[in-house]
Amino acid sequence: MTTPAATPSWNAPFDGDLSGDLALALRLADAADAVAMARFDASDLEVRTKADATHVTEADLATERAIRTILAEERPEDSILGEEFGTGGASDRRWVIDPIDGTANYLKGIPLWTTLIALAIDGVPRVGVASQPAIGRRWWAAAGMGAWTNSASGAPRRLRVSTVSDVGAASISFQSIGQWEGAGRIDALLRVSRAVWRDRGYGDAWPYMLLAEGRLEFVAEFDVKEYDIAALVPIVTEAGGRFTDIDGVDTISTRSSLATNGVLHDEFLSLIHAAR
Repeated sequence: MTTPAATPSWNAPFDGDLSGDLALALRLADAADAVAMARFDASDLEVRTKADATHVTEADLATERAIRTILAEERPEDSILGEEFGTGGASDRRWVIDPIDGTANYLKGIPLWTTLIALAIDGVPRVGVASQPAIGRRWWAAAGMGAWTNSASGAPRRLRVSTVSDVGAASISFQSIGQWEGAGRIDALLRVSRAVWRDRGYGDAWPYMLLAEGRLEFVAEFDVKEYDIAALVPIVTEAGGRFTDIDGVDTISTRSSLATNGVLHDEFLSLIHAAR
């Protein structure tokens, strides 16, 4: 196992006021929602295949441009990492953007896709917004400010992970069998699935939000980029959960992720690595 370069502890208290950054992230999500929804389920949506064989739509590009335009005006000194237009700037305050996480769903007219917006400071995701406008849902968090979601009443509802402490009573999401097989971890997936109460492959960002809401106890995946998971980290951790890579390291740069309700994190790590 290769240990990534050290970053500040994800569990250390953050000494700073993030309220302005969170407010901006929510406004960025408003702008992104408007752009992405304007072309959702359009019969003439432009789609092309990228070099890595994944799809990109005109909406992915337009949504990231809209976010970058606002950041250029309001946070010109900050750096940016986006899925579609790469990295710009060298500040230790970096906005990490996935304009449409779940492009395959988007281009098929399936409403479970998400705009992900994060602010990482010194490599640690401190602000996160996950917005699913096609189903009218949004989740957000900032270090020290809790994790929240919208509700039918219109008042924000604070998120808390579950208190399930028995793996045999846990409900999990594993993204896809293909991911685990491609990572050489199919035996670990079977071991975990056999140990829990219920397993499903919900996919993309949504299961992490279900975990933050206390509806799941485990979400893990492979072949993820920083922009796929940065926004999810503060939401899960501020809800009381734990978020690491598949080896238990506090990082988003090793192409894997493991989020749990915290209570079961070490036990799940032991299950995953039992035969390695």
